[in-house]
Amino acid sequence: MRRLKQTKEIKKSKYNMWQNTGFMLGIAWKYDKSVIFLCIALAMATAGVTITELLIAPMILQKVETLAPLGQLVTSILGFSVVLMVLSGLKAYLTANTLFGRVGLRTKFIMMISRKDAQTSFSNILDTDFLQMEDKAMRACSSNGEATEAIWTTWTDILTNVLGFVVYLALLSNLNLGLILVVLATTIAGYFVNKRINEWGYRHREEEIQYNKKMNYAYHTSVDRAFAKDIRIFGLRTWVEDVWNSAYSLYRAFLEKREKIYLWTNVIDLVLAFVRNGIAYAYLIGLTLNQGLPVSQFLLYFNAVSGFTQWVTGILDQFSILHKQSLDLSTVRELLEWPEQFRFEDGEPLAKDLDKEYEIKLEDVSFRYPKAEKDTISHINLTIHPGEKLAIVGLNGAGKTTLVKLVCGFLDPTQGRVLLNGEDIRKYNRRDYYKLFEAVFQDFSVLEASVAENVAQRVEDIDIPKVWSCLEEAGLTEKVRSLPKQLDTKIGRRVFEDGVELSGGQTQRLMLARALYKDAPLLVLDEPTAALDPIAENDIYMKYSEMTHGRTSLFISHRLASTRFCDRILFMEHGKIAEEGTHDQLLKLGGGYANLFEVQSQYYKEGGHHDEQNEDEK
Repeated sequence: MRRLKQTKEIKKSKYNMWQNTGFMLGIAWKYDKSVIFLCIALAMATAGVTITELLIAPMILQKVETLAPLGQLVTSILGFSVVLMVLSGLKAYLTANTLFGRVGLRTKFIMMISRKDAQTSFSNILDTDFLQMEDKAMRACSSNGEATEAIWTTWTDILTNVLGFVVYLALLSNLNLGLILVVLATTIAGYFVNKRINEWGYRHREEEIQYNKKMNYAYHTSVDRAFAKDIRIFGLRTWVEDVWNSAYSLYRAFLEKREKIYLWTNVIDLVLAFVRNGIAYAYLIGLTLNQGLPVSQFLLYFNAVSGFTQWVTGILDQFSILHKQSLDLSTVRELLEWPEQFRFEDGEPLAKDLDKEYEIKLEDVSFRYPKAEKDTISHINLTIHPGEKLAIVGLNGAGKTTLVKLVCGFLDPTQGRVLLNGEDIRKYNRRDYYKLFEAVFQDFSVLEASVAENVAQRVEDIDIPKVWSCLEEAGLTEKVRSLPKQLDTKIGRRVFEDGVELSGGQTQRLMLARALYKDAPLLVLDEPTAALDPIAENDIYMKYSEMTHGRTSLFISHRLASTRFCDRILFMEHGKIAEEGTHDQLLKLGGGYANLFEVQSQYYKEGGHHDEQNEDEK
């Protein structure tokens, strides 16, 4: 079944190896032409070394056979030595210098994939097919031996083998055609038999990958700082070791099975080499006895037969490798060409204007995630008025975050429309639309960079006075001034040894400063304080409220008490707006919002249920 699946995948490959070769030549011609010329030069130098090594012994032996003068013999030896030394030196020089351009092109692919990932439609990164394609594409760029770099080595080897094949074929053309056909037949037969055996590892590569994944997971878990406390408190060392040992045992059994299969390759090679060399020896000995073939020519032809076999095998091997590399290159190309669901440069431009009022309206909006059985958001009608502070609350899974993603333009509705001042947002350049928002999400990103870079979200052209102003508004100035290098202090310790780690509340204030620095007309807070206690969360939300006076703001939370200051509150259940109104109105309504608020408030009151129970026990 797995083999059929792989065959199906190969048939579906969008590009063949010639198209991918042309693609790689185009990339090299655009970014570094030297890669192409060095590839050709290295192939010529490599073939030249091998051909010179083939000729040197027979030619010198011929001089001895013909009783050539000593000076002529010495001159021939020196001549061949110089040629061999020059070619070997050139080969070594080219081998060393080809690396830089090839690595550069591979790095270019990594940058292209990273740019695709960073700029692609947000909905693509929720698509498992896209993520799998991205993973395969990155693997094709992960090392010197992967397709985006190794293809140049493959083509160098192909050119080398073709040049050697042509020269050796010219040498053997003076012999019996039948001998050449025997050499070709045994070589090709051996190649295809061995190819079938050697492909066992390729056909079972997914199995090997799974073993490696488990071992890598066990290793990274054991050294990852995030697991350090759990390993010690809960005694997880034994569990991690069991995962490693189990995967290692299976992997070792896999390798033993593979090597036993590969053993047949050596046996078949030995048999065919015996047949091929035996026939060649017999034929050349016959020429020597019957036609007086000189020893020098005997040596030349016999070495040519062996070398000819290697060239033919080399050509077939390298084209087989090229075919596999082409599959990986197709993956890279298909990822880079993955269709975008949003409009970007081809969309209508949209300028950010802080003095302009923006109204966002959702018309009968529904959304269903790919492969989901039901809608996450169902038939939502909502208008977010300019300058309004809107809270969206509800239990986990109510659809709050999905609704925010639709408002922010990260997702497009599967039904209905999202309108900006009456215009469907799908008509605009989506990156321009994003510029209208400043946001702090629950899974916010703190960069391993300086405080200033975290606030400004850039490395160069940072407005330092503005950074300080935003930190002041966010209530973080005192903390930053106490840091060793103030704005230049690094956040986090995974990259920088002298980095600092902020508390949860301090990090929230840093995120507020970052949002303020962007200075956009629409503010979105999607449960960024979920990890904080209710009092700290309320303090942060009050700070946000103060800083965003008069601006359109969306506050999303599952804690109802934190959003009482908002102009309007939406209470969501099962992907729909169940209740709507101010905090007091919803409490008077006595519905789901009031019931949930009463449950949550029990945990926030001083001297609540637990204190009363303790008092009774006294």
